[in-house]
Amino acid sequence: MPEPKKPGAKDKKVEAPPADKPSEELVPGEEPQMSQISGLFVEKPQSVTAVKGKNVTFVAKVDSSQMLRKPTMKWLKGKWMDLGSKAGKHLQFKETYDRNTKIYSYEMTIVKVVDGDAGGYRCEVTSKDKCDSCTFDISVEAAEETQQTNILEAFKRSGDAGEDAGELDFSGLLKKRERKQKEEPEIDVDVWEILKNAKPCDYEKIAFQYGITDLRGMLKRLKKMRKVEPKKSDAFLKKLDPAYSVEKGKKIQLNVELSDPNAQVRWLRNGQEIKPSAKYIFESVGGIRKLTINKCTLADDAAYECVVGEEKSFTEVFIQEPPVTITKMLDDIHVVVGEKVEFEVEVSDEGANVKWMKDGVELSRDGKYRFKKDGTKHWLIINEATTEDIGTYYVYTSGGESKAELEVEEKELQVLQSIADLTLKAAEQAVFKCEVSDEKVTGKWFKDGVEVTPSNRIKMTHMGRTHKLVIDDVKPEDAGDYTFVPDGYALSLSAKLNFLEIKIDYVPRQEPPKIHLDTTGSFVNKNTIIVVAGNKLRFDVDITGEPPPTVCWKKGDMELSEAEGRVRVETRKNLSCFIIEGAERSDEGLYHITVTNPAGEDKADVMVKIVDVPDPPENVKCTGVGEDSASIQWDPPKFDGGVPVKGYLMERKKKGSSRWTRLNFDIYESTTYDAKKMIEGVLYEMRVFAVNGIGMSQPSASSKPFMPIAPTSEPTRLTVEDVTDGTCALKWLPPERIGAGGIDGYIIEYCVEGASEWVQANETPVEKNSYRVRGLPVGEKMLFRVRAVNIAGRSPPAVMAQAVTIREIVERPKIRLPRQLRTKYIKRVGEKVNLVIPFQGKPRPVVTWLKDGAPLDTKLVNVRTSDVDTILFIRQAAKEHSGQYTLSVQIENMEDKVTLEIQIVDKPGPPIAVTVTDVWGFNAALEWKPPKDNGNCEITGYTIQKADLKTKEWFTVLEHNRRPSCTVSDLVMGNEYTFRVFSENICGMSDDAGISKNTAVIAKTGLKQKQQPYKEKDMCSSPKFITPLIDRSVIAGYSAAISCAVRGHPKPKIIWMKNKMIIGEDPKYLMQNNQGVLTLNIRKPSLFDGGKYTCKAINDLGEDEVECKLVVRVITEKEEAKK
Repeated sequence: MPEPKKPGAKDKKVEAPPADKPSEELVPGEEPQMSQISGLFVEKPQSVTAVKGKNVTFVAKVDSSQMLRKPTMKWLKGKWMDLGSKAGKHLQFKETYDRNTKIYSYEMTIVKVVDGDAGGYRCEVTSKDKCDSCTFDISVEAAEETQQTNILEAFKRSGDAGEDAGELDFSGLLKKRERKQKEEPEIDVDVWEILKNAKPCDYEKIAFQYGITDLRGMLKRLKKMRKVEPKKSDAFLKKLDPAYSVEKGKKIQLNVELSDPNAQVRWLRNGQEIKPSAKYIFESVGGIRKLTINKCTLADDAAYECVVGEEKSFTEVFIQEPPVTITKMLDDIHVVVGEKVEFEVEVSDEGANVKWMKDGVELSRDGKYRFKKDGTKHWLIINEATTEDIGTYYVYTSGGESKAELEVEEKELQVLQSIADLTLKAAEQAVFKCEVSDEKVTGKWFKDGVEVTPSNRIKMTHMGRTHKLVIDDVKPEDAGDYTFVPDGYALSLSAKLNFLEIKIDYVPRQEPPKIHLDTTGSFVNKNTIIVVAGNKLRFDVDITGEPPPTVCWKKGDMELSEAEGRVRVETRKNLSCFIIEGAERSDEGLYHITVTNPAGEDKADVMVKIVDVPDPPENVKCTGVGEDSASIQWDPPKFDGGVPVKGYLMERKKKGSSRWTRLNFDIYESTTYDAKKMIEGVLYEMRVFAVNGIGMSQPSASSKPFMPIAPTSEPTRLTVEDVTDGTCALKWLPPERIGAGGIDGYIIEYCVEGASEWVQANETPVEKNSYRVRGLPVGEKMLFRVRAVNIAGRSPPAVMAQAVTIREIVERPKIRLPRQLRTKYIKRVGEKVNLVIPFQGKPRPVVTWLKDGAPLDTKLVNVRTSDVDTILFIRQAAKEHSGQYTLSVQIENMEDKVTLEIQIVDKPGPPIAVTVTDVWGFNAALEWKPPKDNGNCEITGYTIQKADLKTKEWFTVLEHNRRPSCTVSDLVMGNEYTFRVFSENICGMSDDAGISKNTAVIAKTGLKQKQQPYKEKDMCSSPKFITPLIDRSVIAGYSAAISCAVRGHPKPKIIWMKNKMIIGEDPKYLMQNNQGVLTLNIRKPSLFDGGKYTCKAINDLGEDEVECKLVVRVITEKEEAKK
């Protein structure tokens, strides 16, 4: 780093403190280093300045005398790049161990340092629960230049892979020039003192002002120079460590300890506040605050703060991404020109990126190369390989590499039939024919080195793999050497045409024709040839006879012609060729060959058998299913292709999917198959392929969709609910495992103890979890069992452990009177009365109802009785339903009785005889008599109202008056009043009122009252809490509530906050406001719900707020034991 210039002291350097002294404060702009937790290093690597092109070695030594296991060392560059995966020619690592001193020595050597090696490095050592780390820097400077005698030597290439690798480096041609330093005025300024006293935000400005270009180096040196006294924190007893390191995908926990256990903290990430979630979990235990980060990703590599009031604690989290390794290496590939090439590699991480290279050059996605990725698999695809693609291909990941060779060969052209020499006479036809292996190959015909041009007499044809040159009406000038040259291949086929001129007359010798069949070649037995469908059949038959016989081929009655076609005959002297191009199943049959000449005739038969792949299997269906399996059955193919079927291959897929999965790779011979490893409740389809000696058939039609379903497990907790003479009531719980098939019902079976024959009690499955088995023999001991039934069949049985004796059990009758009926039962007129009174007793008891000692009138009251309870029901209650009801439950001579009183009440009638008995001053005395109808209950009071005869408006003067008399005061002089009285009971006030028979007149006394003008009072006020919130301590898991009271007009708006954050519409909280009484209900609070709660009231005139502290504590085992 260039030193800042200080006038008057050009050659002096500012002294920095030793590098091994730990810094106590983080300088802004610098990355925090790993804290030295346990001090495992005996010797640490030191920062160096390396010369470009030279080697440099770093040594770290670790004391293992206190370790139980061998320590693990990692060399890192930057924050997370693991250099262990880069080991090779450039990076070399070495490890040694001294048994005497128990010290491990680790060395990292960088061979031929380049500019890219500059930067910050870190080494970490871990051993079980101990760890330590240290950092060091590498700066690279150019080597001293020597005078170059050859200018070509200046054109160097970067890297060390050879003279053809890397990029051209022209830096050697540049001339070194000394920079002239400008003279600065001599001002006595100490830059480091300025930096130490400046704010961190001014560092960049000061560095620019005094010519410091390496800001990072300046900050590091400034950090080493600063000696700050450790500031005692008032809020923190223990702060965060300067840095934490965690592997990607794991969790990390940050801990601080506070001096105030009740203090609230905020967690920040890169300056942004963190909200609690599934990823970020906050914990508070006493004065310890914890932040847990789950499943760390590279996005969590950041600076974190814990804020308490105005104090902060800083740290930085480093996320170490594990190197991506190669789990499946590349394979060498050998192809022919034009074929497709696919290099496949598999890596350890699904989201990893790989780099493809060929002979040291990185490959890019263009028309020639394609890259494909599927999960952890990566492909490099070359659609049409050429000889230029030959070479070594590499794939690189962050933790490994692999290579493979690609060899591309020229495609060879095979000659299936060459050109034959011809000797012809005048006017005959010359046919030169050859056959090559590739149908797409074209070519040219030459005669004596000159290309042959077509004419009316000379024709050239190309059909499939056959090339022909036909010369009609041969002439002497047609004699010569003929050559066929395929385009694009260094190959030529030659033959000679000889012209024969016959001038001697002779008498030909006659010989009967003879057919010579070669049965040693294509024949599998006598006169039978087998051809695979789609292949070519060429059958040569030798023929003798003089003169040359005429050949005729027939299939049935159809004669085969010698014209060009798929099935044809070619005839030469002493040879007849039978050819089928692309054999089909219809070509199978018996063929007849007949040869004739003047000397005689000969015949032969040849049987041609066409074999093919079989037809697809038929009727694929599912015959049974299990929990994760299915039984599949099919019929063999109708046509086996002429070759016995060896076996079958099966495939399955989920319904709606297009992806078929092969179930077996070895041929399966049977026509039934048990498919395994299916998912219960998912629809599947199956198809089958037939395989014979020729190949595999087309797939069969898909089977109907089927679903693997298993029967449920056995029902649980089978018990006896009731036993009578001849019946037994059972109950049970559903099976623990039901599965996708559900439950259609249950089957109940029974048998006599000691017998083995089980009898089914119900014909159809019952859906309920209880059933009464009837028709059982009295006195016998019976065993019972229950099975669950679904679409997959019956489950294993749930069997009762002990036999049950079928005999009635006598139980004393007992009435279970509900608590609300033990006192007087009161209902209003018109309401519904529905009383359910349970009882017990065996056999079924006789139930009797009485009202006031007389039998119950069923026209007024409905009674319904079952085996276990009786119901008294009145649809609309009336006063006549009031009275004492007696319930009697009797079994033989045993009886139980209860009496309940029902009272039906209604509003009372009006009071009678309301009279004004006396008037004096501004007062009037009233008297009346109770109403005739009290509503079938006691009169609780009276309400008195008055009315001025002028206005006739009624005003209430007294409420709930107990006596049948009262005195009305504060009457207005000169007015005449009338009065009315309402009676009250538990149902309310009477509908009508008793009106006074006379009036009360308040006479004038001659006094006049001067009324003051009425001034309406302003009721508006700002919110004011009249009852504050109170601090509370609650137990976790038990609902809690905090309350306060507020007044204000207009009605204030209420806002609840937790730790100064508005709660909002969180369903965990229920906020209520009842006439100014505010309540916040917290449902099942946890430790995270503890904190400071605030209630704020706001209206147009102002606002007010109160707050309290809520502590949520967890009950301990000792506290539970005390309870």
